[in-house]
Amino acid sequence: MPGASPTTDGAARTGGRVLIVDDSAVARAVIARAIDASDDFAVAGAVPTAGAALAFLARERVEFILLDIEMPGVDGLTALPDIIAAARGAKVIVVSSADEARVGGTVQALTLGAVDKVAKPTEGGLASGFSERLLAKLTELSGEPTPTPPPAPAPRPRAPATLHGFDPGAFEVIAIGASTGGIHALSGLLRALPADMRLPILITQHLPEAFMPYFAAQVAVLAGRPCDVATDCMRVRAGRVVIAPGDAHLHCMRLPDGSASIRLRRGATASGCTPSVDPMLASLAEVFGPGVLAVMLSGMGRDGAEGARRVRDAGGCVLAQDRATSVVWGMPGAVAGLAAALLDPESIGALIARCRKP
Repeated sequence: MPGASPTTDGAARTGGRVLIVDDSAVARAVIARAIDASDDFAVAGAVPTAGAALAFLARERVEFILLDIEMPGVDGLTALPDIIAAARGAKVIVVSSADEARVGGTVQALTLGAVDKVAKPTEGGLASGFSERLLAKLTELSGEPTPTPPPAPAPRPRAPATLHGFDPGAFEVIAIGASTGGIHALSGLLRALPADMRLPILITQHLPEAFMPYFAAQVAVLAGRPCDVATDCMRVRAGRVVIAPGDAHLHCMRLPDGSASIRLRRGATASGCTPSVDPMLASLAEVFGPGVLAVMLSGMGRDGAEGARRVRDAGGCVLAQDRATSVVWGMPGAVAGLAAALLDPESIGALIARCRKP
């Protein structure tokens, strides 16, 4: 089979086995060298097509799949649902060019279930920081259990009919924070919302600035309502979604006429993230008090924990994604003690769907 030969000590490496799927022999070789330089990960195989990947996965198990989404024939994006189904729990990381023309495909792949992304090394600077970025990504994800949805015949647990601290008629705004694995979770949540759910939705998702217009377009389709990348002084409006830009934190302030407006702030935060969930939640708690419903989805780290505490202290409600369905339970796990419930994204969406405040 074309591609790099698998390492022979894969079983001895604790981080996991990796399948590389890329039509470029150069890229396969560079990625394989980066992985082989690690003491924790091993190349199980390297193949040039999606079909070869599916054939490999029918015979072998791996922990990670590094997938190029632009390949001749059946491209990686088209093949992604079949690869996820054949992966038997392996985490799929998109390895794609970082130029603007390809960003939209990466966002779509994350929506479909890829857990994260890493920029493909360019031929002009093949090893420039790529090895460190890739191994850091694999290390971050290797300690997290893969989400294991129940078999198709088994229904997901339904959101409880009653929930302490959750009053569907009391909320004025929905605020959602997410990072690694959060885009796929967000898609399940948004699909559960009915067209007549008019509460404004504010989202902070950890993504680079160049990704945000494509992310907003994807959210608009999933939510069935307009979605904008936040700009300074933008009004918070019913029936619309606003996402934080990649280079600033989303703050909210009350205007003299009683409406709410968005202000963008830049600078360091305790979490080190830009955009950060904490300032969004803290400012919403100050403006809307008990009218805030905060949701924390899959993500690395603790960003949002302090903001969620501010929401709860102001009388608002916090919901968090459960561990079983989270790619990374860092952010939702950090607010678990504050949350009224830990649920899968679809059940969180079902709870939000009960909110009918005009």
